[in-house]
Amino acid sequence: MRLRLATGQTWTSGFNAEQDVQKLREAMKGAGTNEAALTEVLARRTIAQRQRIKEAYKQSVGKDLADDLSSELSGNFRSVVLGLLMLAPVYDAYELKSAIKGAGTEEACLIDILASRSNEEIRTITAFYKKEHGKTLEDDVCGDTSGMFQRVLVSLLTAGRDEGNKVDDAQAVLDAKDIFEAGEARWGTDEVKFLTVLCVRNTSHLLKVFDEYKKISGREIEESIKREMSGCLEDVFLAIVKCIRSKPAFFAERLYKSMKGLGTTDSVLIRIMVARAEIDMLDIKAEFKKMYGKTLYSFIKVRLRCFYNLTGIHLCKLH
Repeated sequence: MRLRLATGQTWTSGFNAEQDVQKLREAMKGAGTNEAALTEVLARRTIAQRQRIKEAYKQSVGKDLADDLSSELSGNFRSVVLGLLMLAPVYDAYELKSAIKGAGTEEACLIDILASRSNEEIRTITAFYKKEHGKTLEDDVCGDTSGMFQRVLVSLLTAGRDEGNKVDDAQAVLDAKDIFEAGEARWGTDEVKFLTVLCVRNTSHLLKVFDEYKKISGREIEESIKREMSGCLEDVFLAIVKCIRSKPAFFAERLYKSMKGLGTTDSVLIRIMVARAEIDMLDIKAEFKKMYGKTLYSFIKVRLRCFYNLTGIHLCKLH
């Protein structure tokens, strides 16, 4: 019997870590790997259950499950499976390091994670990152980014956003005026004013600011950001605004854009599917259906059969 969690993740009643370890060992035995068997176990367990499986595997085999799976697998399937074995902040830190290391930087990863996580989540990510890599995440981000985009990321990394619910109506009007005067009302753009408001104020207050901004400018703030900025700076400010309005809608849009057109941005698809599976996947799939008229399940199945077959949509029970 399988029970569906509120998040959309599948919880198997009668869970037995030792039995799962045996199934995984059988799947990796001999020539080749039974990927379907791996999927049946790992994609149908919660994060907490997978941690117990990792412990039981090390106890019975004397090796790390992640190491064995890494040597057995490759490509996107390997990325998904290894991601499933990590705790949420560990996975975020791993993705951020992967986005920074080597030639070039995957700015989209930095934006997706830092614009959408809570203060506590960011503090946990940065603490693990420093422990794991011996350097602060801020140092690495600063080494790979520049300009105002870097300053926005650094502000987000301070984890200093007000997370209360208080709305100061008078201040909201002033904030909206400051943003308008820093952008639409002048030649050139004072991006610092956008940073000061968008990276510091609480969600309820910012929603009020967005309403006041539309009254003053006649436009949604997203429209003004697109008119006044470009590149990564535009992307990060838009991500912040969209996450303030609705994180599920933000991730639904990111999933859609990762799959539309001729190609597929596998890294974005995998990151969101793994990271949000036990947080807000039901909300994301509801927003996806509302925004695009199709279920996320059907969209993935049609557009990316390989991902559908190998990871087993069990990650979120998208039906």
